[in-house]
Amino acid sequence: MATAPSPFTDPPYRRHAPHPLHAILLAFPVALFSSALLSDITYLNSAEMQWSNFSAWLITGGLIFGAPVLLWSAIALFRDRKRPTQTPAVAYFLLILVMWIAGLVNAFKHSQDAWSSVGTTGVTLSVLSTLAAIAAAWLLHAVKEPRA
Repeated sequence: MATAPSPFTDPPYRRHAPHPLHAILLAFPVALFSSALLSDITYLNSAEMQWSNFSAWLITGGLIFGAPVLLWSAIALFRDRKRPTQTPAVAYFLLILVMWIAGLVNAFKHSQDAWSSVGTTGVTLSVLSTLAAIAAAWLLHAVKEPRA
Protein backbone atom coordinates (compact mmCIF):
# COMPACT_ATOMS: atom_id res chain seq x y z
CA MET A 1 0.00 0.00 0.00
CA ALA A 2 1.51 3.30 -1.13
CA THR A 3 1.42 6.24 1.20
CA ALA A 4 1.86 9.91 0.50
CA PRO A 5 5.33 11.28 1.24
CA SER A 6 5.61 12.87 4.64
CA PRO A 7 7.50 16.18 5.00
CA PHE A 8 9.04 14.78 8.18
CA THR A 9 10.39 11.53 6.75
CA ASP A 10 10.82 12.46 3.06
CA PRO A 11 12.42 15.89 2.62
CA PRO A 12 11.64 17.76 -0.62
CA TYR A 13 15.21 17.25 -1.78
CA ARG A 14 17.65 14.41 -2.23
CA ARG A 15 21.39 14.38 -1.84
CA HIS A 16 23.43 14.10 -5.01
CA ALA A 17 26.18 11.60 -4.26
CA PRO A 18 29.39 12.20 -6.21
CA HIS A 19 31.08 9.35 -8.02
CA PRO A 20 33.35 7.59 -5.49
CA LEU A 21 36.46 7.99 -7.65
CA HIS A 22 35.77 11.71 -8.04
CA ALA A 23 35.41 12.11 -4.28
CA ILE A 24 38.63 10.16 -3.64
CA LEU A 25 40.57 12.24 -6.17
CA LEU A 26 39.29 15.47 -4.61
CA ALA A 27 40.44 14.34 -1.16
CA PHE A 28 44.07 14.52 -2.28
CA PRO A 29 44.15 18.23 -3.22
CA VAL A 30 42.32 19.09 0.01
CA ALA A 31 44.92 17.23 2.08
CA LEU A 32 47.96 18.21 0.02
CA PHE A 33 47.19 21.93 -0.34
CA SER A 34 46.31 22.12 3.37
CA SER A 35 49.59 20.41 4.27
CA ALA A 36 51.48 22.78 1.97
CA LEU A 37 49.93 25.72 3.79
CA LEU A 38 51.02 24.28 7.14
CA SER A 39 54.57 23.69 5.89
CA ASP A 40 54.66 27.26 4.50
CA ILE A 41 53.72 28.59 7.92
CA THR A 42 56.34 26.35 9.52
CA TYR A 43 58.95 27.64 7.08
CA LEU A 44 58.08 31.25 7.92
CA ASN A 45 58.54 30.47 11.62
CA SER A 46 61.74 28.44 11.30
CA ALA A 47 63.51 29.58 8.08
CA GLU A 48 64.53 25.94 7.53
CA MET A 49 64.65 25.58 3.73
CA GLN A 50 63.46 21.96 3.78
CA TRP A 51 59.95 23.15 4.78
CA SER A 52 59.77 25.14 1.55
CA ASN A 53 60.83 22.02 -0.35
CA PHE A 54 58.08 20.04 1.39
CA SER A 55 55.59 22.71 0.33
CA ALA A 56 56.73 22.52 -3.28
CA TRP A 57 56.33 18.74 -3.31
CA LEU A 58 52.92 18.90 -1.64
CA ILE A 59 51.71 21.56 -4.10
CA THR A 60 52.92 19.44 -7.02
CA GLY A 61 51.01 16.45 -5.64
CA GLY A 62 47.90 18.60 -5.24
CA LEU A 63 48.20 19.70 -8.86
CA ILE A 64 48.70 16.14 -10.12
CA PHE A 65 45.59 14.87 -8.33
CA GLY A 66 43.70 18.12 -8.98
CA ALA A 67 44.06 17.89 -12.77
CA PRO A 68 41.71 14.89 -13.18
CA VAL A 69 39.25 16.55 -10.78
CA LEU A 70 39.30 19.70 -12.91
CA LEU A 71 38.81 17.67 -16.07
CA TRP A 72 36.01 15.64 -14.47
CA SER A 73 34.19 18.76 -13.27
CA ALA A 74 34.50 20.42 -16.71
CA ILE A 75 33.07 17.35 -18.43
CA ALA A 76 30.25 17.12 -15.88
CA LEU A 77 29.49 20.81 -16.29
CA PHE A 78 29.18 20.63 -20.06
CA ARG A 79 27.44 17.24 -20.05
CA ASP A 80 24.72 18.41 -17.65
CA ARG A 81 24.31 21.95 -18.98
CA LYS A 82 20.59 21.37 -19.69
CA ARG A 83 19.76 20.61 -16.05
CA PRO A 84 17.64 23.23 -14.30
CA THR A 85 19.88 23.30 -11.20
CA GLN A 86 23.12 24.34 -12.87
CA THR A 87 24.39 26.81 -10.22
CA PRO A 88 26.17 24.30 -7.94
CA ALA A 89 27.95 22.71 -10.91
CA VAL A 90 29.20 26.08 -12.15
CA ALA A 91 30.30 27.13 -8.65
CA TYR A 92 32.05 23.79 -8.14
CA PHE A 93 33.88 24.06 -11.47
CA LEU A 94 34.97 27.63 -10.71
CA LEU A 95 36.25 26.63 -7.26
CA ILE A 96 38.25 23.75 -8.74
CA LEU A 97 39.59 26.07 -11.45
CA VAL A 98 40.66 28.68 -8.86
CA MET A 99 42.23 25.94 -6.74
CA TRP A 100 44.24 24.58 -9.65
CA ILE A 101 45.36 27.93 -11.09
CA ALA A 102 46.35 29.25 -7.64
CA GLY A 103 48.22 25.98 -7.04
CA LEU A 104 50.03 26.25 -10.38
CA VAL A 105 51.11 29.84 -9.75
CA ASN A 106 52.11 28.78 -6.23
CA ALA A 107 54.24 25.95 -7.63
CA PHE A 108 56.05 28.45 -9.84
CA LYS A 109 56.47 30.78 -6.85
CA HIS A 110 57.90 27.95 -4.72
CA SER A 111 60.49 27.20 -7.40
CA GLN A 112 62.27 30.46 -6.55
CA ASP A 113 65.16 30.66 -4.11
CA ALA A 114 64.82 30.71 -0.33
CA TRP A 115 62.73 33.43 1.31
CA SER A 116 61.22 34.69 -1.94
CA SER A 117 59.77 31.23 -2.59
CA VAL A 118 57.31 31.49 0.27
CA GLY A 119 57.00 35.00 1.71
CA THR A 120 53.68 36.80 1.56
CA THR A 121 52.77 35.78 -1.99
CA GLY A 122 53.46 32.08 -1.45
CA VAL A 123 51.43 31.92 1.75
CA THR A 124 48.58 33.90 0.16
CA LEU A 125 48.47 31.50 -2.80
CA SER A 126 48.59 28.53 -0.41
CA VAL A 127 45.67 29.96 1.56
CA LEU A 128 43.72 30.60 -1.64
CA SER A 129 44.27 27.11 -3.05
CA THR A 130 43.50 25.51 0.32
CA LEU A 131 40.27 27.45 0.84
CA ALA A 132 39.14 26.77 -2.74
CA ALA A 133 39.82 23.03 -2.32
CA ILE A 134 37.94 22.87 1.00
CA ALA A 135 35.02 24.89 -0.38
CA ALA A 136 34.84 22.68 -3.49
CA ALA A 137 34.81 19.52 -1.37
CA TRP A 138 32.13 21.00 0.86
CA LEU A 139 30.02 21.96 -2.15
CA LEU A 140 30.49 18.57 -3.82
CA HIS A 141 29.24 16.71 -0.76
CA ALA A 142 26.49 19.18 0.19
CA VAL A 143 24.63 19.51 -3.12
CA LYS A 144 20.91 18.89 -2.74
CA GLU A 145 18.59 18.43 -5.68
CA PRO A 146 14.78 18.78 -5.70
CA ARG A 147 12.90 15.50 -5.61
CA ALA A 148 11.29 14.54 -8.89
